[in-house]
Amino acid sequence: MFSSIRTRLTISHLAVIIVAMGLSGLLLLSLLERYFLEAMEESLAAQAQITAQALIPGAMVEPVLEMPSSAYGTIQQRQSNIWLQAQNVAPPDGESLIRETDLDYLADASLELGTQLDTRIRLLDANGSVLVDSRGEDQGVDLGAEELVAQALAGLQASRTDQAGPEPAMYLAMPVLVDDRIVGVAYLSQPLQDVTAVLRDLRRLWLLSTAVALTLAGVVGLLLSGAIARPVRRLTDAAASVARGHLDQQVPVGSRDELGDLSRTFNEMTARLRAARQMQVDFVANVSHELRTPLTAVKGLVETLRAGAVDDPEVRDRFLESVDGETDRLIRLVKDLMILSRADSEVLNLQCTHLDLGALARETAEQLGSQATAKGVVLRVQASPSAPRALADGDRIQQVLVNLLDNAIKYSHEGRTVTVRVDGLDSQVVVRVQDTGIGIPAEELPRIGERFYRADKARSRARGGSGLGLAIAKALVQAHGGELTVDSQEGEGTTVIFTLPRA
Repeated sequence: MFSSIRTRLTISHLAVIIVAMGLSGLLLLSLLERYFLEAMEESLAAQAQITAQALIPGAMVEPVLEMPSSAYGTIQQRQSNIWLQAQNVAPPDGESLIRETDLDYLADASLELGTQLDTRIRLLDANGSVLVDSRGEDQGVDLGAEELVAQALAGLQASRTDQAGPEPAMYLAMPVLVDDRIVGVAYLSQPLQDVTAVLRDLRRLWLLSTAVALTLAGVVGLLLSGAIARPVRRLTDAAASVARGHLDQQVPVGSRDELGDLSRTFNEMTARLRAARQMQVDFVANVSHELRTPLTAVKGLVETLRAGAVDDPEVRDRFLESVDGETDRLIRLVKDLMILSRADSEVLNLQCTHLDLGALARETAEQLGSQATAKGVVLRVQASPSAPRALADGDRIQQVLVNLLDNAIKYSHEGRTVTVRVDGLDSQVVVRVQDTGIGIPAEELPRIGERFYRADKARSRARGGSGLGLAIAKALVQAHGGELTVDSQEGEGTTVIFTLPRA
């Protein structure tokens, strides 16, 4: 199931969405929860300040909230979300309160205290006993042992969020000061039902949005993975067909991305494979044809000799000379094929040295001098003594020159000149073999250099050529890291240029 690239892409796409939505949702909910709790704590602190300042003359909490002056016989104030109503409140004067630290007058007063946010407010004296309770439940109870109350009696504002109990709530204890002296504690608590409900709704909406996002992401992931997997599947099927020998496979190129590049590369590969197979078929056919011709001739000559021609010395010698010529032709053909095979396999074992191409060109021209003289062709070598040396195998490059000069002499008219020129160019040495012979037709030029290919098949066969000379020269030059090109105009002559690395 998970072996399909489409499945893996879809699952990975969904996994990224899940991780992103999960992390962002958890972070957002955590920030919102902290914001709500901080806002609630600030609200409780404000309520504690308002309550203490409303009930205790001269009370101070941090930060101090300014309270309007009023008669404490009957008090009724509304600030924030708190309402407070008290009757018959008779606090002692400030000196007595500071000296005695006594808030018992609050317990004797008729108080009605409440909030709009269901906040429970309790005022404690300096010993931690409850004087006033907005619910009227804990009046007189000693809460001094509670941790928050103890911290407030020590002069510190303290808060706690209790979410584990049956009724989650936030608690806050704030010291009440009169003339920088702790006279009591404002102890407030507020349920967290509202915050919990808001967070629960947010979680529900987050889960719903996550489900919707996953659904949309799944659909988009399937579409995207399908768009990726389809061309890959087509390429897989086409490659399987190629492996079975069907080299005519082509895949459509539907995009300009990496998959489109892969499809184009595959199509180019199959085209080259078809060309290579056709070359192989042609090569085998040409080799067979080239071998059959001399072998048939040898067999015919031998049969004629065995039929009685061997008794005639003149006929025998002529036939044996023909057999010897055909045998040499076979040897040359096999030798040429071996060179091409080694070049294809990159096992020519070149012995490269610092080679003077000018001297090598003059030596080769001297070797072919008799052939050129017989044809009435003049061989000329142009190379200055300061011409750069090449890094090459002398024997192999001489074979290249022999093949090129042999072709130039064969296809040149009597009285014409064949020129070999050696020049230096940057990091290369350039050799040009130029003749003024019959030239090559423009339509035949692209195929020059193919194995066994002849521009003039009848004439070249009459001269004994196999169509491998230029192919061998090209293979040997490329084995040295150079290039060989042919430029020709029909009726004007041909120039073969090859380059070799400079020593």
